[in-house]
Amino acid sequence: PKMKEERCLQAALLCLGVLCYSHGLATERPGRARPSLHGHRDRGKEGQVLHRSKRGWVWNQFFVIEEYTGPDPVLVGRLHSDIDSGDGNIKYILSGEGAGIIFVIDDKSGNIHATKTLDREERAQYTLTAQAVDRNTNRPLEPPSEFIVKVQDINDNPPEFLHENYHANVPERSNVGTSVIQVTASDADDPTYGNSAKLVYSILEGQPYFSVEAQTGIIRTALPNMDREAKEEYHVVIQAKDMGGHMGGLSGTTKVTITLTDVNDNPPKFPQSVYQMSVSEAAVPGEEVGRVKAKDPDIGENGLVAYSIIDGDGMDMFEITTDYETQEGVVKLKKTLDYETKKSYSLKVEAANVHIDPKFISNGPFKDTVTVKIAVEDADEPPVFLKPSYIFEVQENAASGTVVGKVHAKDPDAANSAIRYSIDRHTDLERYFVINAEDGNIKTIKALDREEMAWHNISVFAVEVHKQHQEAKVPVAIKVVDVNDNAPKFAAAYEAFVCENARSNQQFITISADDKDDSANGPRFIFSLPPEIIHNPNFTLRDNRDNTASVLVRREGFSRQKQDLYLLPIVISDGGVPPLSSTNTLSIRVCGCDGSGSLLSCNAEAYVLNAGLSTGALIAILACIVILLVIVVLFVTLKRQKKEPLIVFEEEDVRENIITYDDEGGGEEDTEAFDIATLQNPDGINGFIPRKDIKPEYQYLPRPGLRPAPNSVDVDDFINTRIQEADNDPTAPPYDSIQIYGYEGRGSVAGSLSSLESATTDSDLDYDYLQNWGPRFKKLADLYGSKDTFDDDS
Repeated sequence: PKMKEERCLQAALLCLGVLCYSHGLATERPGRARPSLHGHRDRGKEGQVLHRSKRGWVWNQFFVIEEYTGPDPVLVGRLHSDIDSGDGNIKYILSGEGAGIIFVIDDKSGNIHATKTLDREERAQYTLTAQAVDRNTNRPLEPPSEFIVKVQDINDNPPEFLHENYHANVPERSNVGTSVIQVTASDADDPTYGNSAKLVYSILEGQPYFSVEAQTGIIRTALPNMDREAKEEYHVVIQAKDMGGHMGGLSGTTKVTITLTDVNDNPPKFPQSVYQMSVSEAAVPGEEVGRVKAKDPDIGENGLVAYSIIDGDGMDMFEITTDYETQEGVVKLKKTLDYETKKSYSLKVEAANVHIDPKFISNGPFKDTVTVKIAVEDADEPPVFLKPSYIFEVQENAASGTVVGKVHAKDPDAANSAIRYSIDRHTDLERYFVINAEDGNIKTIKALDREEMAWHNISVFAVEVHKQHQEAKVPVAIKVVDVNDNAPKFAAAYEAFVCENARSNQQFITISADDKDDSANGPRFIFSLPPEIIHNPNFTLRDNRDNTASVLVRREGFSRQKQDLYLLPIVISDGGVPPLSSTNTLSIRVCGCDGSGSLLSCNAEAYVLNAGLSTGALIAILACIVILLVIVVLFVTLKRQKKEPLIVFEEEDVRENIITYDDEGGGEEDTEAFDIATLQNPDGINGFIPRKDIKPEYQYLPRPGLRPAPNSVDVDDFINTRIQEADNDPTAPPYDSIQIYGYEGRGSVAGSLSSLESATTDSDLDYDYLQNWGPRFKKLADLYGSKDTFDDDS
């Protein structure tokens, strides 16, 4: 259906072009020169041959639709000369804007096609030149003719507003139809063709409070008497739709935040009808008696209230002023009071708005009154502080002895006794402050840390010197003013994971920071990499400018086998004066991930094993190893039970006096007699220690050596032979221990003291000195001296 519609549209445009062309011929001025290739001769007056010129070119099409996506090139038009007889001798040539690239011509038929998709918003028309030449000689047959191909617009661009968000203000209680703001959208389509760029505005959200003009985009109020005190802010969504707002048009939206500004439409009002106050007769003029406050829901200058005394028997004794910070009326003593003369007074206080809007005068009157009753108290009273509470400020880390502030109390009695001050230590357990008992100056004793405690709330006592039972107490709030003494750091103990197959510039973690300092010395935070690794080849850092930062991958192709952990230092600076910074280290672990980026494993060993063997295969191999170990242990145990002693001692044998010592100490369990580490062989550091607790699987042939005679009674030869066999036969017992006790150190001048190793050496030792040791060593001297005798005999 789409192809049919396009062909119908092309046909309609073709007909329109032909009609326009015919009309141009009909209205052409007489006598105008026309290009001609063939002259038709007519007979005129007096037999003169007249030549009627005919138009040499026939144009079939001058328009092409933009964004055409059909399978074939779009036919733009056809060039045809009157002298073209169809024998192929005429060649059509096309030149100009886009010729040969966008527009191509069939040099025989003259058909022009568009080979590329055109966009009217990029270019609206193309100027081309056509010419007919002789195919053989390239001789021009007619003069060049210029024509224009226009790109016909379609609705392919939605409306766009100039701003994504708008902010506007309108006074509360505005009349219906009050203009708030005008929003404007634009459409890139052709405004001169069809309705593609004809926009209509409508409101999607914000009814029934606001409306929008369909043609201009002006937002107006739709309800009367909108009250800021009820709702201050409204969110409106405006839509702009092309095609005149009809179905099928494209649309765009924008958000408008409308705030109602305040007007003085509310009068002040006292929350109660009567205020009760009291004042001591000893009060001095100017002393505050009490406060009244009328509430006005308006804000700014519309909520300003002024207080005045309009009636009462105390107009001469009291006055009232306005505290514009708290919007309270402060009743003060104007003259000295006498309790014995008059004990009470009555005042009528009025609260009125300072600024009144004439538009809302009908809502008036913008004022209210209240009765204030003041009782005069006797002078015998405890000390009175000049303020009900005190608020002081002191910088943190200030030196000891810094003055924080001063409190003042006085004795309201006629005697006006001296006052002594003290701090309630229950409110200052850490003893940060001290107060001068005479003048009430509060000082610090030690430095304060705002991060530990930002406010200190203490209580100060005031007592009369001669009447210590008369006591007054006042709360004192001390604010510790922050200084920038804490550098920012990570908000949490971050540990990042990056996939081995991570793409370049891929974000894998967002970090934030914390600063113990106040907001003025904390955020905003600035994240950066240290200068020495600013060109880190693995990772990069992007400051999001919202007190967070994103860590991105700079390259591709990580490998856990090469490196499974990266440590990335990150510098975080705060916005204090002066700014502080700290370097925090982010641990980044390389993990294996699937195609969707989900973590599979972050363990390099597990990764290697999975590449070769499955879990089931590993379990089977471990089970086989355990079974083999059990079999070997059983075999060794049985063999040890059947093994006979190496030496059989007979009762009359001369060797029956040889005492064997097989006690080798406590072994591995004896860890208190000496440091067992000194007996360990350093050769085991390389990972190989010969095992003597199991029988080797291979056999060694004993080395040829000294063989004792069957009937030899030479104990020395017998022992040497057995030692040599034991040294060279790894299949011989014992298999009882894997601990090696044979290491005696290296580099000893005396050499090894082991009798087992001495038997394998070829050196001859001289034992003649045993003869000089006396009769107790005679037998030992005969045993070791017999070898020398045999050698001498031989």
